[in-house]
Amino acid sequence: MARIANYSPIRNVFVLMLENRSFDHMWGRSGIPGLTVPAPGTSNSYNGTSYPVSSPAPTAMTGDPGHEFADVLEQLAGAGATYPPGGPYPPITMSGFASNYATTTDEDLPPPTADHIGDVMMEFDTPTQMPTSYALATSFAICDHWFCSIPGPTWPNRFFVHGASSAGLEHAPTTAQIVEWETVAGFVLPHGSIYDALTANKLQWRLYNDNTDAYSDNPQNGSLFGALPQVTALKNVTLLEVNSLTHFASDLQGPYPYQYTFIEPNYGDVTSNTYVGGSSQHPMDDIYGGEALIKGVYEAIRNSPLWETSLLIITYDEHGGFYDSVAPPPAAPPADGSGTAYNDTGFAFDLLGVRVPAIVVSPLIAAGTVDHTVYDHTSALATVERLFGFGALTARDAAANDLRHLFTQTTARTDCPTTLPAPVARMGRVLPDGASEAAAAAEDDLPLEDSGNLPAFLATARKAAYDTYATTPQERAIVDEEYAAITTRGEAKAFVARVMAKATLVRDSQPRPAM
Repeated sequence: MARIANYSPIRNVFVLMLENRSFDHMWGRSGIPGLTVPAPGTSNSYNGTSYPVSSPAPTAMTGDPGHEFADVLEQLAGAGATYPPGGPYPPITMSGFASNYATTTDEDLPPPTADHIGDVMMEFDTPTQMPTSYALATSFAICDHWFCSIPGPTWPNRFFVHGASSAGLEHAPTTAQIVEWETVAGFVLPHGSIYDALTANKLQWRLYNDNTDAYSDNPQNGSLFGALPQVTALKNVTLLEVNSLTHFASDLQGPYPYQYTFIEPNYGDVTSNTYVGGSSQHPMDDIYGGEALIKGVYEAIRNSPLWETSLLIITYDEHGGFYDSVAPPPAAPPADGSGTAYNDTGFAFDLLGVRVPAIVVSPLIAAGTVDHTVYDHTSALATVERLFGFGALTARDAAANDLRHLFTQTTARTDCPTTLPAPVARMGRVLPDGASEAAAAAEDDLPLEDSGNLPAFLATARKAAYDTYATTPQERAIVDEEYAAITTRGEAKAFVARVMAKATLVRDSQPRPAM
């Protein structure tokens, strides 16, 4: 396989992955010529009412649209659709988004009121509501056939961007399944992660996250859970290796020997399942924080000595339950020996998930590029593997299209913007309907749910303790005792507060690598 020096000066690949938005939801009314978007009159119906695609979308939702495997099944194939173990997936009609939003209980939140069911069909007035992203997309490339890796939720899709597999997981993990993870080592991908592969090939990688919640316009409503990077759930990745984005711009000004950099947002208030006060653009949070994060990451790279050798990919882990008009295509199963321990439905991993936004940035890409190539999250891995000359992790990334064909400029462009427009100030409510200090206090008494993001992040916090300050059997026994005693959301918050205070102290006391 050819090394990068044979055809391209790209030396540094950056990936920023945000949360839970579909392509049509964010770009269907952008007005960018050539995009594949819904035809006029497109709609879903529920209970005799038609919900057409319309604009502008609310910048924060009143509820969290469903995105578990069963939710996506209904969204893609309509109400009443079933998936027989092992498949095949039923015929895809893209007809069940409104009905699912109106009825799902998978996100542990009340269903929307009748006047908000149609919100899931709505599209942003992108130039007006998302000026930061719009400027970036029109200055470089927007990909209108980038799909998430499976028709399911956050955790398996994020595992795919790290390892072209989810070890068979197709849903948010349950507490019982989390217990089966190797708690000291972390979540094991059968063929390892991209970080393992880079290390094995004597290449370097680096991780960042928005641990200080520096980009939200509503950080007081976030939580320490939101500062936990999901990547640290993996085997061979620890909290000690995740750097604060507060250092990102300055790090890029010096020597930067890292071929691959992955960046996570702040996830906001994970405890309440609202994710407000973060920078991930999760549906119930305002989009401001994510727009500000995109601006900060781009400008740090653009104004660094690395700019002419850099590639930045900005995408979203999954569609978050929002309507999209393009049916997902078939996919190559990872074929990595993943067992059935984490697979509740018998899903064969032979179908991509819903289309998500993706912007690809490099001075070697022509302004105004609209790319119709089919991608999924493993396309980021395939790009890195083929740029730097090492093999695929699984059959999925081996089959994935990469981004190299977008480098159409023989020399770096000199007209790329050095700054992006500021995000639009918050429009509408700050907190979900009915939120108050009293409601937050009552929420602390709610029982810890058995599956979903909260238990998974809680397990990641325990691993963070192991990776930093609880390194002896006696210290880990104390952490395990505290972890086992958690029964409520308030106790979960208290546990994470203790862990993050100690773990952050250890991490920040470590000498930072010389650049």
